[in-house]
Amino acid sequence: MHIFKYLLIIPLLVVLSANAQDSILTKRDAVDIALENNYDIKIAEGNLESAKNSASIYNSAYLPSLTASAGANYNIDDNLTDFQDGTSQEVRGAKTSALFGSLEVNYTVFNGLGRKYNYEKLKENFNLSELQSRQVIENSILNLFTVYYEVARLTQNVNSQVETMSISKKRLLRAQYGFDYGRNTKLDVLNAEVDFNNDSIKYLNLRQELENVKRDINVLLGRDVNTGFQVDTGLVFTEGLKLGILMDQAMNNNVAVLQEQAFLKTAEYDININRSNLIPRLGLSASYDYNKRFYDQTSIYKKQTTYGPTLSANLSWNIFDGGSTRVRMQNSKIALENQQISLDQTKQVLQRNVNNAWGVYQNSRFVLEAEQKNLETSQRNFDRTLEQQNLGQITSIEFRQAQQNLLNTHINFNNAKYTAKIAELALLKLSGELMNAEF
Repeated sequence: MHIFKYLLIIPLLVVLSANAQDSILTKRDAVDIALENNYDIKIAEGNLESAKNSASIYNSAYLPSLTASAGANYNIDDNLTDFQDGTSQEVRGAKTSALFGSLEVNYTVFNGLGRKYNYEKLKENFNLSELQSRQVIENSILNLFTVYYEVARLTQNVNSQVETMSISKKRLLRAQYGFDYGRNTKLDVLNAEVDFNNDSIKYLNLRQELENVKRDINVLLGRDVNTGFQVDTGLVFTEGLKLGILMDQAMNNNVAVLQEQAFLKTAEYDININRSNLIPRLGLSASYDYNKRFYDQTSIYKKQTTYGPTLSANLSWNIFDGGSTRVRMQNSKIALENQQISLDQTKQVLQRNVNNAWGVYQNSRFVLEAEQKNLETSQRNFDRTLEQQNLGQITSIEFRQAQQNLLNTHINFNNAKYTAKIAELALLKLSGELMNAEF
């Protein structure tokens, strides 16, 4: 009978599903791979390394400078000299030469504390780079699990669709057998065939969507986009979250607030750096020089050698530079005030975002509980409907409606489950506790 060509789809789909049973990509593995391979994280690590180099003592002006120089001169001249007594002397090809070398050390003893504040600013810039790196990591981890849970959601939706196809298969066989024995009409068989085909098409579409999202997660993991894997569909929710505690954590640990505070510190250092230009500066230098000169035949000397150390100290005071230092100080104070305003604004926006995220989280947990109850009710309803179908007490349309209701509640429950978890992670990210979350 032609009915069996439809039933062949089930083994084919089972084979497709079995071929996809690759190794499990656990949540811990996903985080580890992302931290190692994610492109954004790699770039952030490079920027952090550069900032670390800039904050080194070697870039602080605290260390002395040491310079070595050496050279040689060689001259051939023609000399014509006229003396006061009327005589003259001409020398052609007079040769002179010189050798010289020097080793010099320079050290700034005091520069109005500008060096100190500049070094502190460099270290604060490194702290800022660490915060920026942390921000990239947090964003990457949140994006990773948003996609990871999308894979989990689609995986469970595919499983639900497979169960639906199995039910449709049994219904189609039952309708065909009933038709063969005269209990059903041909219309019952055709309706069952159409429903089974529609379920199969939905399965194939879900499978394709699942494969596409798996490629998305492979991109985030920085590996071959066609790497096969399965995910852990289990969820662990963080219980006992309280808005007041989360708000306090956000104000103290949120990466955006910490960055604004770092910017505020650098603005304070800029004021002190500019102020240091008004304070006298003291520097020391020492050198050891060697010079040797060979004279031509017109000189009374044949050669001359000088060598020895030189010590010097210099004191400078920029009494007035046309007002440029004064302008820089005024602008740095304005920058400090603006940065304080920016910090206040960031905190206010964060307060709003935490409250909004808390509302979304609370709503998603309520929806999850409601969908779980709906699923239990729908399952009981379908079980009773299945019994009635076996007794021939309901129509195929009524059975199909119960079947669709069960599938829809499964899908709604899956959606609510992962939506609630992503809402939780978004809330924990705002509070600065994402990396301590239960994934």
